Amino acid sequence: MSEPISGGAAAGAAGTAIAKYFGLQLGAGAVAAALGFLVLWPKTAREGFARLVSSIMSSIVFGPALVAFVYSRYPDVFASARTLAVAAGVNPEFGMLYAGAPLLVIAGLPAWWVLGAILRWFDKRRDKDIGELAEDVRDAVGGAKNG
Repeated sequence: MSEPISGGAAAGAAGTAIAKYFGLQLGAGAVAAALGFLVLWPKTAREGFARLVSSIMSSIVFGPALVAFVYSRYPDVFASARTLAVAAGVNPEFGMLYAGAPLLVIAGLPAWWVLGAILRWFDKRRDKDIGELAEDVRDAVGGAKNG
């Protein structure tokens, strides 16, 4: 008769699975940030850190949704990736990584530019209070609707 798995072993397995999942997410976000650094180097270390973190968080938050969207629209891409994994002699489940990892990186890229645009917008309005900032937003949105 076999012994049941102890609580520590089950918790360790769950921790390993979580680490693998978030490790892929963190790695994809870091690659997205590195690509952003290649395009436009940050002016300060603080800006670089903020952009790195935002790219990683964007990859973690929006990456799975992008993968699910692409999978629902183009399932053949993932089937082909599974076939490629088998041809490479690895577990077919790695095919999901072949197709999904670039999508996670793509999901992290916009954060780089969005955060930069937001920081520049606030920097131009450094001396304004919250009411003046709200008025600037109202003017910008009203100008976009009328234009």
